[in-house]
Amino acid sequence: MKLASFLLSVSLALVATPSLAQEVTPDALVKGISNEVVEIIRKDKDIQSGNTKKIFDLVETKVLPHFNFNRMTAYAVGVNWRRASPEQQKLLIDEFKTLLVRTYSTALASYKNQVIDFKPLRAQAGDTEVKVRSEIKQSGAQAITLDYSMEKTPAGWKVFDVEVGGVSLVANYRETFTNEIRNAGIDGLIKTLSSKNKQLEAKT
Repeated sequence: MKLASFLLSVSLALVATPSLAQEVTPDALVKGISNEVVEIIRKDKDIQSGNTKKIFDLVETKVLPHFNFNRMTAYAVGVNWRRASPEQQKLLIDEFKTLLVRTYSTALASYKNQVIDFKPLRAQAGDTEVKVRSEIKQSGAQAITLDYSMEKTPAGWKVFDVEVGGVSLVANYRETFTNEIRNAGIDGLIKTLSSKNKQLEAKT
C-alpha cells in the first residue's frame, strides 16, 4: 500500500507548467515535468525529511491546475453522480481532491532513486484522449507500470485517471464510494470523506 501511495503521489506531481501544456505532446509534457519534480525531491532535504508544508506547496503548484478533478470525481462516484445536487457535487469534488492531495503528498518524501521509464506514445493525430505509459524501476524489485489517462482541453492536457500496476485509481475508489452511498447516501459519502481528510490533517 505504501508503494502504491508513493507511485500515485509521483503521478500526481508529474504534470504541470501551463506554458508547456499547449506546446508539447502529452508524453513529452509528462516526461519533462516528471524529471523536474524528481530533481526537486532529490535535492530538497526538507521534503525528504517529511516537511509537510513544502510537500503541500509542491503539490499545489505542480498538480492541481493539471488534473481534471471534476471528471475524476464524477467517474469515481459513478451512476450516483447524476443523483447528486450541484451543491453535493461541489462538496464531493472538494473533498475528493483534498483526500488525494493529502494522501499522496506525504508519500512524495519516500522517493529515493527510482527510475521512470516512459514508453512510446500510441496515439493518432487529432486524438483528444491518450494514455501515457511508463514504468517505475527500482533496485531489487519488479518494475511497476504507471499509466496516465489524459484528455486535451482548451487549457491543455489534463489527467483524468491514473493506473498503477493496471489498477485504475478512479475504479478503485468507485467501489468504495458506491458502497458508502448505498449504506449512507450521498451526504454520508461526503461526511466520510470529510472525516478522513480531518484525520489526515491531524496526522500531518
